[in-house]
Amino acid sequence: MEVKETTIKRISGYLHRIVPIADKSGEIISYALKPLMLEFKPWDIMQVVIGSALLAIPVSLTEEVWNLGKSLPMTNILIITFLSLIMISVFVYFNFYKVTLKGYVTEFIKRVIGTYLISLIVVAVILTIIEKCPWGIDNALAIKRIIIVAFPAAMSGTLSDTIK
Repeated sequence: MEVKETTIKRISGYLHRIVPIADKSGEIISYALKPLMLEFKPWDIMQVVIGSALLAIPVSLTEEVWNLGKSLPMTNILIITFLSLIMISVFVYFNFYKVTLKGYVTEFIKRVIGTYLISLIVVAVILTIIEKCPWGIDNALAIKRIIIVAFPAAMSGTLSDTIK
């Protein structure tokens, strides 16, 4: 008897991969359920918020980051943004969508962009609270500082999103 391929089904509102377990003769004796985190849900958003804050808080409190915001040219800041998005994309793909990207491209993009935007917002709030975002005085400096701190914050937010 030939073993069926794995299938993806929604069980209790969540996507699962159903993996057949066969004996030596190829006869299916059981099935294993493996949760798939292909959809970006409110629970995931909260995990990204907390994960982003984990690194955003200590990093945003360092004078080196504040000075980097002043000294780095905008080109380097754009490169940091690009690297952040690439690293998030690669990590998210290999941890969530390697099983299947077909039919979930929108969710993949939503997870990558959402993770980065959430990290930017978390960092902006923290830097604003500690008065290191000079909004209205030097918006470019505020944005540069946010992007610099968001680099590690987005990585920790992405990592915490994998915890189930």
